[in-house]
Amino acid sequence: MSRQVERAENLARYLEVTINLTLDHPEHLIDPWDPLVQVTGDEATFRSRHGVANENSVVQFLAFDHDYPNSMITCLSLARENARGVREKLSSEAFEQINEFYHFVMDASRQTGFCPTSKFFDDVRKHTLLWNGILYSTMAHDPTWHFANVGRMLERADQTSRILDVKYFNLLPSAEHVGTAIDDLQWSALLLAVSGFEAYLREHHRVEIPKVVEFFLFHRTFPRSVRFCVHSALESMNEIEEASTMERSSEAIKLTEQLNHRVTFTRVEEVLAGGMHGFVDRLQLELNQIANAFREENFQLAVPL
Repeated sequence: MSRQVERAENLARYLEVTINLTLDHPEHLIDPWDPLVQVTGDEATFRSRHGVANENSVVQFLAFDHDYPNSMITCLSLARENARGVREKLSSEAFEQINEFYHFVMDASRQTGFCPTSKFFDDVRKHTLLWNGILYSTMAHDPTWHFANVGRMLERADQTSRILDVKYFNLLPSAEHVGTAIDDLQWSALLLAVSGFEAYLREHHRVEIPKVVEFFLFHRTFPRSVRFCVHSALESMNEIEEASTMERSSEAIKLTEQLNHRVTFTRVEEVLAGGMHGFVDRLQLELNQIANAFREENFQLAVPL
């Protein structure tokens, strides 16, 4: 449930920032819509249904495509069904919020000729912030809450790494724009996509690529950095294990500890020297392994012999 809500919010973030970028950026210098499709990893599906990437086709695909399993509306629909399945574990405020959130997006998707603006996606983000705040403040921070936090943090780490990887290779139309106002605008848009623009500038004052990469991957306290997310997921896994009556060695915790150590002690210079794409590929593989191990340990019942 939490992974699906987090994924829907991230899509809204990407779409809102990209719409604003097209308004501020000379159209002939950049096409921001193809990279947005690349973030999803579902380019083949998009091409088969929509062909050319433009504002209308990408927004419809990522926000309102009921047949695309990772669209915003599909994620919220599944999250709402999951919420029904664990209704007794949620506070009434949490259930009401996810229901209201779902209907807000569903009603928009049903409007003929509806063309969402950046304000619509900003409202989607606010719905998610309210949902997360309600979960945090109305539920006991017991294993139920920690399961939700594991899902949210793993999804957030994955999405942060994806957008950094794709944007790192696709932001600039040519090398001649490196260090120009265009360069600054695009990296600023990247920071805005994770609501990190102000937090970054308070520390660094000017946009520099190595520092932005370090902020995304290794910042200790920013809540959308990969390092913060992995550490938070690990803390919740430990809380779940402590409350469990099963005697077992958790593979998910072991894998998360290894990743947590790597993102804590790796330096950004090593990442840039060794290749951003390779680092992120390995990171996403490890996140998938953690999620699979966690699911097998907690949600797949053994069949008795």
